Amino acid sequence: MPVKARRSVCPISSALDVFGDKWSLLIIRDFFAGKTSYSEFLSSPEKISTNILSSRLRLLEEQGLVAVGEKSTRTGKPVYRLTEKGKRLHPVLDAIAAWALENIEGTEKLIAVGE
Repeated sequence: MPVKARRSVCPISSALDVFGDKWSLLIIRDFFAGKTSYSEFLSSPEKISTNILSSRLRLLEEQGLVAVGEKSTRTGKPVYRLTEKGKRLHPVLDAIAAWALENIEGTEKLIAVGE
């Protein structure tokens, strides 16, 4: 994200400008769980809408976290993948999940993230 488009130079604020909306980290989580197609992301338990999913995938691609690969030979539809930059979010997701499991009653580890 260009410096002028950021709210501030604070690293937390800058990171949130890239992936801090309600859906982006859930999409990243799904990549770590092995999802690669648009329809797989739509099948997540949070029920993201199609317009939000496409806008978030586009944003994550623009930010260099996601790349659109070759079309699947099986479906003919694009396959998405995390870039190295996107993969570096794994410890962030692990930390958020660990915190939630310890501090938010009723949370459960339902999706294995990159294990």
